[in-house]
Amino acid sequence: KKRERGPNVYYPLPRRREEGLGQAAAGAETVGGCSPPAAADAMGIKGLTKLLAEHAPRAAVQRRVEDYRGRVIAIDASLSIYQFLVVVGRKGTEVLTNEAGEVTSHLQGMLNRTVRLLEAGIKPVFVFDGEPPALKKKELAKRSLKRDDASKDLHSAIEIGDEDSVEKFSKRTVKITKEHNDGCKRLLRLMGVPIVEAPGEAEAQCASLCKNHKAYAVASEDMDTLTFGAPRFLRHVTDLSFKKSPVTEFEVPKVLEELGLTMDQFIDLCILSGCDYCENIKGIGGQRALKLIRQHGCIEEVVQNLHKRYTVPEDWPYQEVRTLFKQPNVCTEIPDFQWTSADKEGLVNFLAFENSFSSDRVEKAVEKIKAASDKYSPAGRAKLLTPVANLSGSTDKESKCVLGASGQGLRSRTAVQVCSSSSSGFRYGSSSSKPLVLGRQSGVHVKPPTFSFI
Repeated sequence: KKRERGPNVYYPLPRRREEGLGQAAAGAETVGGCSPPAAADAMGIKGLTKLLAEHAPRAAVQRRVEDYRGRVIAIDASLSIYQFLVVVGRKGTEVLTNEAGEVTSHLQGMLNRTVRLLEAGIKPVFVFDGEPPALKKKELAKRSLKRDDASKDLHSAIEIGDEDSVEKFSKRTVKITKEHNDGCKRLLRLMGVPIVEAPGEAEAQCASLCKNHKAYAVASEDMDTLTFGAPRFLRHVTDLSFKKSPVTEFEVPKVLEELGLTMDQFIDLCILSGCDYCENIKGIGGQRALKLIRQHGCIEEVVQNLHKRYTVPEDWPYQEVRTLFKQPNVCTEIPDFQWTSADKEGLVNFLAFENSFSSDRVEKAVEKIKAASDKYSPAGRAKLLTPVANLSGSTDKESKCVLGASGQGLRSRTAVQVCSSSSSGFRYGSSSSKPLVLGRQSGVHVKPPTFSFI
């Protein structure tokens, strides 16, 4: 019988418990940091990777993951979760689930990825999406239609027994839900890893953390992180096979220098090339967009001198999109991040008892986190962050933000502010709420944040 378990499942779903999975569980170990699937490649700025490879090759530098030991790296959590749901433990229509039949692929992937990052000496901060901007509604509607089409194709593939098509179309039906996000937030807090709930786009918040010296770089596969002005952008750092694959680092100053553009012109280039927030001019891709921006300097002049064979979309909101990239809805006042020890009891309860994970696997993960903490602190104390200029010359909007780690988050109706600090702890709060304490609900204040690992 067909059954439905959530908004993204439309087909018979055999239950596969995490405990004793054997080959499937082993696969999750290596695939948790997979390269983004095809659907993720469609996100962000169209053709920007290829454009930079051709016209700004020196802007990308290959580095070892060891080069980022002790560094705070902001990570787009939503893209990671999508990767996990598409790949981890999936075989055809079969996915990892708990006893209740709820999908746990995202938890398995997030656990593995975070442990590997900590073992590498990286200090991850996961940033979650908030409300999408109104300009993104059309793009989200398109993605919804594509999922609906994929669901129909999936049913057809199941009926005729085409396993390859079933595999392909089942991945295209994936949608991140609130439950997926909440589960990963709870997991990360129990692991002692800080999270940020952005008021808007996660990649914009990541870029803001980098510009405001809260993070050294942004790790993502979404190229519009550069358009939001992230000074340093890393690709493949979240790949669990990073020992074999080098990290690719982009620096915005080098990108601009190589392209011969200002930051404002680079933003216009990205809008012309095609982004998530508005349609582009049909027939103009990255190569032609670069030529036009170099020739005319801005979109207004490009449109004014555009050949008649091109048609500018009616009510084209390029100015609003430009403002969105320069002044995104982000939280700018965030306390220093704090990494704490993992809550072993909490993790066993959440993963083993609630989500059918192997208790031994969970305990081993806790041991790895502790070993990483012992290895990199205090002798391996991180170097202080080098101040990075705000290259976009823009001012981020202040807005509500939620930051949390290990069990208790910070919630405020306005930007989070540091209220006071003392030898006994560090307090945070805002004008609209009582001071809150960052840390696990133990009645003991968290020590003042430092750059020592965990």
